[in-house]
Amino acid sequence: MQIKVTTPLLPESVQDARLLEWRRQPGEAVTRGETLVEMETDKVVLDVPAPIDGVLLRILHAEGDIVTGGIPLALIETETAEPDSRKSEPQNGTEPGEAEESFPIYNQPVSPSVRRLLTEHHLDATQIRGTGKDGRLTKQDILDCLEIQQAKPAIETVAMPPPSSPSPREERGERRVPMTRLRARIAERMIQSQHNTATLTTFNEVNLQKVFELRNLYKARFEQEHNIKLGFMSFFVKAAVEALKRFPIVNAGIDGDDIVYHDYYDIGIAVSTDRGLVVPVLRDADKLDFGSIEKAVLEFSRKARDGKLSFEDLSGGTFSITNGGIYGSMLSTPILNPPQSGILGMHAIKERPVVENGQIVIRPMIYLAFSYDHRLIDGRDAVLFLYAIKELLEDPVRMVLNV
Repeated sequence: MQIKVTTPLLPESVQDARLLEWRRQPGEAVTRGETLVEMETDKVVLDVPAPIDGVLLRILHAEGDIVTGGIPLALIETETAEPDSRKSEPQNGTEPGEAEESFPIYNQPVSPSVRRLLTEHHLDATQIRGTGKDGRLTKQDILDCLEIQQAKPAIETVAMPPPSSPSPREERGERRVPMTRLRARIAERMIQSQHNTATLTTFNEVNLQKVFELRNLYKARFEQEHNIKLGFMSFFVKAAVEALKRFPIVNAGIDGDDIVYHDYYDIGIAVSTDRGLVVPVLRDADKLDFGSIEKAVLEFSRKARDGKLSFEDLSGGTFSITNGGIYGSMLSTPILNPPQSGILGMHAIKERPVVENGQIVIRPMIYLAFSYDHRLIDGRDAVLFLYAIKELLEDPVRMVLNV
């Protein structure tokens, strides 16, 4: 009995996905629940699991193909058969464990691996001699052809007399690779943000001496109580939420001719990954204590690194925080994440001389940047909002006492 493996249904905000990597090839046994293929949307990487135990019979879409929700990706054969040693031998030019493609390329039926090599290296199958059954192309035929092509330039170079001085142009190269779905989406969102908002940025600096003192005083007990280290992000999330309560316009957004005020505080925390920047959302941040915030941020980082963030993790958000300081940034202007109207940019914490009570002292200082949509937020409110965050961070006990 043959079972279809289909793409999961995608949210309305996600139109399609690209197949990244098949973990199993035709002829290989699969176990229910194991990942067969990874697919990348403009937000997350999804694992498509095997729906049942069996043998992967056929792959219907190759790596790199663009697919939509609910379409067949592969076929799984659930009936078991006695092992046949002949299956380990290539048949009709296919590799061990592969099934021949049902559609021809250059009038030659080929296996998935051969098809992939022909496509990746832009090879003409009619110009390659096949050594498989009935003259079919095998993977080794393609590899031999590539080896010959790579050897030709080297042979020509040896035959030519060496130039008097090497040309720098000969040593330069370039590569062209397609954008990931996430990177393309980021590019689209950045252009959308620049074109559709009137973005301004205001700056301030914050003395974190009391945050350091409070953190050093309680970090051991905090870790013992919550089983996680007390970082800095929880202080900034708490300060941002309190400032948003004081300035509701910053927690609002524009929808057509309406202003939508949010009575909840869903804070997006920007996380950098190998694929690009993602912004998982910390929901109801006003109801979370310091320990819960630190655990959530750590979990977001782990899931982002492993490509396990879900659509739910990335949807929504009323305000965002991004921290370029972990990479050494001293000052930057964050870009808005529409339809949000504000984003807070953190930067590197550096010891600098400051004046306190007429005396020059060394304190841990940080520059903060607040980018806002000037269509909705006036400059006065933007400056006061950022100053409220400054006041709360410079006297963090006020966040605990709500004063």
